[in-house]
Amino acid sequence: MAKYDDTLTMLKDLTDANGIPGNERAVREVMKKYIEPHVEEVTTDGLGSLIAKKTGEAGGPKIMVAGHLDEVGFMVTSIDDKGFLRFQTVGGWWGQVMLAQRVTIVTRKGDVTGVIGSKPPHILPAEVRKKPVDIKDMFIDIGASSRDEAKEWGIRPGDMVVPYFEFTVMNNEKMLLAKAWDNRIGCAIAIDVLKQLKAQDHANEVYGVGTVQEEVGLRGARTSAQVIKPDIAFGVDVGIAGDTPGVTEKEAQGKMGAGPQIILYDASMVSHKGLRDFVTDVADELNIPYQFDSIAGGGTDSGAIHMTNGGVPSLSITIATRYIHSHAAMLHRDDYENAVKLIVEVIKRLDRKTVDKITFE
Repeated sequence: MAKYDDTLTMLKDLTDANGIPGNERAVREVMKKYIEPHVEEVTTDGLGSLIAKKTGEAGGPKIMVAGHLDEVGFMVTSIDDKGFLRFQTVGGWWGQVMLAQRVTIVTRKGDVTGVIGSKPPHILPAEVRKKPVDIKDMFIDIGASSRDEAKEWGIRPGDMVVPYFEFTVMNNEKMLLAKAWDNRIGCAIAIDVLKQLKAQDHANEVYGVGTVQEEVGLRGARTSAQVIKPDIAFGVDVGIAGDTPGVTEKEAQGKMGAGPQIILYDASMVSHKGLRDFVTDVADELNIPYQFDSIAGGGTDSGAIHMTNGGVPSLSITIATRYIHSHAAMLHRDDYENAVKLIVEVIKRLDRKTVDKITFE
C-alpha cells in the first residue's frame, strides 16, 4: 500500500468530499483548510465560491487561478410509495456508466447508501435488452420498504446524491484513481500554487479560487470574477486523455504523464494568444513538459471569466484524465505537479508591464 505524503492526503480529502453543483459546502471547507495557512484572507462570494488572496506586491496585477469545487452527481426529485427514489442528473452523465453503481444520498440526518437500479434485463424483450437504459427509467434503491421509511431516514426531494468511490493509489503510484477529479484536481492546483508562492517574490496579487456550479453553466466563475476583477486568469480543470484502447490521436491527443494540456480552443473560449505564447515560452525555457489540445465540446471556468471585467486574457490549463463524468477517474501525478510548477513560474514572471504587453499586443 502506498505511503501517503502530504499531497496524497490533501488529494484524498478533496476527492472523498461530496459536493454537486449548489451543494459545495463540504468541499469548500476542505479547500479552505488547506489554502488558509498560505494566504492573508479567505472570503466567499454570494453563490459560495471560495476566494483566497495572496499578495506579492499590493496593487499589482490580479491573477486568478480557478478550479471548480463541484462534481457531477444527482438530485432526489421524489420518493415513490415503495421507497424507491427518483432522481435527475446534475451535470453531464452518460447513462451507460450509471447502472448498478453505489451512491451516497446526503441528508440532514446523515448519509444514506443507495444503488442505481432499473428493470432487470431477464424480463425484457430481446430487442429492448440490446439498448442502453434511459436515465429516466432508472431509480435509486436505498433498501427502504415504503415512502414513510425513506422519509424517516431523512430522505427529502432536493437531497444531493454523489457517486461512492474511495481515493486509490494504483500499483503504479503515479496513477491516482478517485471520484471527482473533475475538478478537485483544479482546486488542488490552486492550493499548491498559492502555497509555493508564499516563499517567492513576485509583483502580483494572486487569487486561488474554488468556484461553484461549473458543471451546470460556469456560474461561480462568473460571480467570483466579478468580485476579483482579474487582469489575467487561468482555469485549471481536467482534460481528455486519449491514451486508451480505441481512441485515435485525431479524436483526442492528450496522454497521461506528458505534461499539462494547454487548451487552444473549446466550446466556451478561444484561448488568448498572447497569454498562451507567454505560458508556453516559460515552459520551453524551463523544460516543463506540456501538450496542446483543442476540444470541440465542453468548456471550463475560463469561458465565463474571460468575458468579465471588460475582457480578461485567459487560458485553460488541464490535466489529461481518463473516465471523467463517471464514478472513478484516473490521472497522473506528474501532470499535476508540472501544472503547479508552470503556473508558479509564470506568475513569478508577471508584473504590470508584462501583463499590459500580453493584453494589448
